[in-house]
Amino acid sequence: MNNLAIAFPNKSERDRIIIAKKFYRNFTDNFIETLKLLSCSDKFIDKHFTGDFSIFNNLYDKGKKIQVHLGHNFNWELANVAVPMHIKHDFLAIYMPIENKVFEKLFKKLRTRTGSNMLPATDIRNAIIPWRSKLYILALVADQSPAVPHNAFWVNFFGRPTPFVRGPESGAKNEDMAVVFANITKGKRGYYKFNSVLADENPSILPKGELTRKYVEYLERVISEEPEMWLWSHKRWKFDWKPEYGEIIN
Repeated sequence: MNNLAIAFPNKSERDRIIIAKKFYRNFTDNFIETLKLLSCSDKFIDKHFTGDFSIFNNLYDKGKKIQVHLGHNFNWELANVAVPMHIKHDFLAIYMPIENKVFEKLFKKLRTRTGSNMLPATDIRNAIIPWRSKLYILALVADQSPAVPHNAFWVNFFGRPTPFVRGPESGAKNEDMAVVFANITKGKRGYYKFNSVLADENPSILPKGELTRKYVEYLERVISEEPEMWLWSHKRWKFDWKPEYGEIIN
């Protein structure tokens, strides 16, 4: 509720409670649908998760690697298994390993069932080496709150200075990878649509911080359109901006 109050100060408390209730329903659905992935068919996945993937295949034909920047948007686990079924690229997704070995094995099996390749965030530099010479899509949930606020891009997000990790922009610029912004919408319960837009085909020529600014602008817009689809249960605004953190990108 604190996150919602920051993001939507002009909404009434009643309206924010309605968003929260819809969020908790989506949060529960996300858990149940993830369990369903252990047993459902590829046909079931294709029926319940649709989208236009032509952007990716057009870039593949141009010989471009791609970064996809996605927020914590329901249902990202379903997206992880659905997208590889519709693209020509190798599909790589960064994830945080689970300490419990049984659950780590279970979720890795679930997440790789249709061809996704999971790269541990704890060792991404080494994990990506075998893919360097291949055409791949690297999927990044790019709205994480950085652990170190002084080593971040600070951007106005819902009217408040907010730190965003530098890694996605740095990686895209260094490798000159095309960048696609994506989000997921929910037509009805259990049915999702993948939406994407080409953010920049040649990000290496963009000014420092511009790609992150464009992503934050996109993220705020899609959250505002369907706020119940974003993960409000994690603390988004952990840090207050200080002058020593550098300029705020507007």
